[in-house]
Amino acid sequence: MEEPIPVLVAGDHFVLNRLLIEALEAAGGSAAWRVRELELPWPHVPFGPVGEVVEASGSEEELIAALAGVRVCLTQMAPLTRRVLRACPDLELFAVSRGGPVNADLAAAAEHGVAVTYAPGRNAASTAEHTLALLLAAMRRIPQVHASVLAGRWESSQYAYEATGLEIEGATVGLVGAGAVGARVATALTALGARVLVADPYADPAALPAGVRVVELPELLASSEVLSLHARLTPETAGLIGAAELAALPRGAVVVNCARGGLLDYRALAAALHDGQLFAAALDVYDVEPLPADHPLRGAPHLVLTPHLAGASRAVAERAARMVAAEADRWRRGEPLLHRANGGRP
Repeated sequence: MEEPIPVLVAGDHFVLNRLLIEALEAAGGSAAWRVRELELPWPHVPFGPVGEVVEASGSEEELIAALAGVRVCLTQMAPLTRRVLRACPDLELFAVSRGGPVNADLAAAAEHGVAVTYAPGRNAASTAEHTLALLLAAMRRIPQVHASVLAGRWESSQYAYEATGLEIEGATVGLVGAGAVGARVATALTALGARVLVADPYADPAALPAGVRVVELPELLASSEVLSLHARLTPETAGLIGAAELAALPRGAVVVNCARGGLLDYRALAAALHDGQLFAAALDVYDVEPLPADHPLRGAPHLVLTPHLAGASRAVAERAARMVAAEADRWRRGEPLLHRANGGRP
């Protein structure tokens, strides 16, 4: 009988150690692993840079101590830095339960023969659902009327034509990006009766719902009563939607962003809300996070804001744990890894 493989589960308060251990046992059986645990403080303590990596939780010192003699690490936020790699020569697999392994120094891991994997698409369904929730809340101005009722008012004036909300059915909705999230949003909007346009140079029309049209961005902007962003942030897409693009939308449009803050000019967005070019906007991501007290959005009307939690659901945490546990079990059996981010030993 083979010796159990020493593994560290370095979970946090979202992707729990319990979920990682249960997923490991389901994938390979409890006898396959000798589990050690480290609990990281995120999200109760914000992530930040650790060594040369970004968006990590915990310290190099505690990770080094926990990794002594360990061959496999399953984590969401632990910092895999050059210092950690030098101190942990037994480590062979670092499986990150995030959509991107930004807490790992990929080049250094490859140099040390450590394979890094990640969990692409883990939060696609959650982000798509959150997008729809924000879109509906903004179009019907639900937060504003909710606050009104809580304040003791019962405003029949909300039935005045100028005060009423908008419907998805019959509206033209433009999606910038049609990847895992955008495609799900397109499917849901089509089912609700919207006319859906997509601007994405990589979109496969055959993979989109019937009736969805792929167009160039200028045509999409000119036609879209609702604009929802789903593109990746790259040098080409940074600042993609600025003052000129917002002005190109039909007057009274709605803008939604659950993708990346860098896609959108927020100062221009605030101005467009103030002058009535936009009916409303709904945002989960920002150019600066947390949102500063003097940010122009704070004084803008008709906003629905959430604090970068579109991907926060219990299903995401459970799915992420299963994805990295499955990668660990493939590694244990000598099979190719599905979501490898770098070089390193097989």
